[in-house]
Amino acid sequence: MKLSTFTFLVLALCTSDVAAFVQNKPAISSRVSPLQVTRADLEGAQEMIDKILLERNCGPVMVRLAWHDAGTYDASIKEEWPAAGGAVGSIRFEPEINHGANAGLAGAVKLLEPVKAAFPDVSYADIFQMASARSIELAGGPKIDMKYGRCDTTGPHQCSKEGNLPDAEPSPEGKYGGPGGTASTEDKTPNGHLRKVFYRMGLNDEEIVALSGAHTFGRAYKDRSGLGATETKFTNGSKQIRADGTEAKYNPGGSSWTERWLVFDNSYFTTMADSKADPELLKLSTDKTLFDDDGFKPFAEKFRDSQDAFFESYAKAHKKLSELGSKFEPVE
Repeated sequence: MKLSTFTFLVLALCTSDVAAFVQNKPAISSRVSPLQVTRADLEGAQEMIDKILLERNCGPVMVRLAWHDAGTYDASIKEEWPAAGGAVGSIRFEPEINHGANAGLAGAVKLLEPVKAAFPDVSYADIFQMASARSIELAGGPKIDMKYGRCDTTGPHQCSKEGNLPDAEPSPEGKYGGPGGTASTEDKTPNGHLRKVFYRMGLNDEEIVALSGAHTFGRAYKDRSGLGATETKFTNGSKQIRADGTEAKYNPGGSSWTERWLVFDNSYFTTMADSKADPELLKLSTDKTLFDDDGFKPFAEKFRDSQDAFFESYAKAHKKLSELGSKFEPVE
């Protein structure tokens, strides 16, 4: 089974010295929905999440987990919540967690279970999205104006259909996507396929390109996606320096899009545009189309030339994705 573009933001589990990552007390946005969950709950959950991220170097898989939960959203579905999918926490249930595109994500959910146990009033949907946003921020990326107070789905009957996430490469028949999910994403071109997937969510070309830039962060595993190498010179245990300047320990393996794949910056775009980039770095069809397609290219070039411009667009797109399909219901 083909796996999704999002699938390639994968887990880099290892242990490291969390003492080297002393952070300021995390700030929670004032835009907290007035649910039973309190600001103290959210701050406590964030502190636990930060510790997990920094001890385990698992930021990339947390981004992938949150995106795969949110990325099922279909803006055309007007039935009662949560029929349209989105950031509703349904990915924690079978059969959704077992969808082909979600291979390996059960481990990410398990890593976050202690957070839910410690702060039961914080929804899984909030925990998943918080872990994603904090992963980006702790890796040197932009601060994202997150909103919390999401309601959770309650069981497998509320899982999203399989087939709504994008493919990175075509099938042997030369097609991307398929007729499954809530709407067909099938197309003979990578750019056409990406638009069918992301337009269904209500996202535009700039947001597609900005979100693609998150491939600067993480690795693809051949035994999960069928793409990339078993390991490269950048993932074979060689030195990786994090955004704070300290060396990261990680389990070797996989292929990365960038040389410093635990740092969030605009190097994805500089690498994709560089014909002389190291051949061991990934350049998939859905990556290369960003610089070929007339609608995508202006944004890809803009983000290549300006990290500030990329961060500004990315933060907005990430926030929008994180709220797709979410229900923020006041309780008290």
